[in-house]
Amino acid sequence: MNRYGKEFTKGILRENPVLRLVLGTCPTLAVTTAAVNGLGMGAAATFVLVCSNIVISLLRKVIPDKVRLPAYIVIIAGFTTIVQMLVKAYLPSIDQALGIYLPLIVVNCIILGRAEAFASKNSVGLSTLDGLGMGAGFTASLVVMGSIRELLGNGTLFGWPENGLLPPITIFVLPAGGFFVFGMLIYLANKLSHRLDKDAAKKELGTQVCAACPMASSCHTAGACETGQSNPVTEPDSKEVKENG
Repeated sequence: MNRYGKEFTKGILRENPVLRLVLGTCPTLAVTTAAVNGLGMGAAATFVLVCSNIVISLLRKVIPDKVRLPAYIVIIAGFTTIVQMLVKAYLPSIDQALGIYLPLIVVNCIILGRAEAFASKNSVGLSTLDGLGMGAGFTASLVVMGSIRELLGNGTLFGWPENGLLPPITIFVLPAGGFFVFGMLIYLANKLSHRLDKDAAKKELGTQVCAACPMASSCHTAGACETGQSNPVTEPDSKEVKENG
């Protein structure tokens, strides 16, 4: 996978801003009492994140270093204002559900952190993909957490059906239930990420072994060690073993 692909996919799991970097926990716990709230918050934050990353990347050589943080906040605040006005005009129910957390996107540590750590140091293309990936990871985390809490706490999913799918367990829409679901999702994300890293390390080691083998060009199992199936150096063909006695 090239660098552009890596910059987009890293935010979905390996560097998920909520479940791996543990950023933006206040809106995560506050708005995920319903799946639609998580979707709305995630979409709004993603818009601000992508747009601010693009502008900051474009101006990275123009903004003086001494005032970079105030400049970043002004840029982020401008896009947050645009999002808030659009949501108020076209999605008043979402605006009411998100409340103060919508304008507080201005100080969301995910957005400011990506501006400082990535967009201010990289090209517009990479910064755009970084914003999209981090936004997708943030949105996915909120939607999954909101779906679990809504389903268990209210018995509905995205407000359907009105009479509920399951008997409601009220604690899941309360802060204690939010912390419990949040902790479980962090555990699962860490386990899955570690598993993927382990598999990637095995594949890289297998590639190095095959590349160093003098028989790699003629070995019929060359590349198999990348998937952990066999070792082309130490595991000869069974047919050759039978022929040679």
